[in-house]
Amino acid sequence: MTTPTIVALIPARSGSKRIQDKNVRRLAGHPLIAYTIAAAQQSSVFADVIVSTDSEEYADIARYYGASVPFLRPADFAGDLSPDIEWVEFTLKGLADGGKSYDCFSILRPTSPFRKPTTIQRAWQEFCAEDGVDSLRAVEKCKQHPGKMWVLRGKRMMPLLPLSPAEQPWHSSQYQALPEVYVQNASLEIAWTRVVTNGRTIAGTVIMPFLTQGDEGLDVNLPFDWQYAESLLASGQAELPHVSLAPYSK
Repeated sequence: MTTPTIVALIPARSGSKRIQDKNVRRLAGHPLIAYTIAAAQQSSVFADVIVSTDSEEYADIARYYGASVPFLRPADFAGDLSPDIEWVEFTLKGLADGGKSYDCFSILRPTSPFRKPTTIQRAWQEFCAEDGVDSLRAVEKCKQHPGKMWVLRGKRMMPLLPLSPAEQPWHSSQYQALPEVYVQNASLEIAWTRVVTNGRTIAGTVIMPFLTQGDEGLDVNLPFDWQYAESLLASGQAELPHVSLAPYSK
């Protein structure tokens, strides 16, 4: 069987609010996006590594670290509320118009800098070995169980998940007694390109899990996350992909 072709799509819009310019903020010397580009390249999985950005500055940084930025993303697809399908569809169409088409694509978000080349290789192997799926998504066992979450209605509240047995509600049970629940993280997604062209989604309907391990799924989105990532690096509890280039400078 011929191995499908796959392209890495790295989204890096410039309008971050919670951490200004987080996609290019420096962590351990390099802009955050450098670690995702390095992991994608070193995995040897992808035919191309493409960065989707609305910023010329971000594009320059991405190209310095070896990614391709064949065109900029329109501002209409780079807002706080812009759904992923818009920029993914725009990017795949633009690449196809330029003569480059792929069987699959993978979304690798810069906010997961601890994703390793081996993480990508493992996910790709699992995806290729599974028949009948539209996509793969990284997940991890949730730390805060939705069985203990509530929706407020004025001075009253209701369980978010009204599925627990009446004789032993989940909100009154020990964590170990609750059903296993997994939460998605931003480490990676893989899908057949047909889910975009035929169904205009990024995941389709049949989704397989990819269980991240250790620091692979750590997401850096808030100031606290950044401090936590720095503390893990300082203590040797986490490791970033190796970047062989000198840090980017203007």
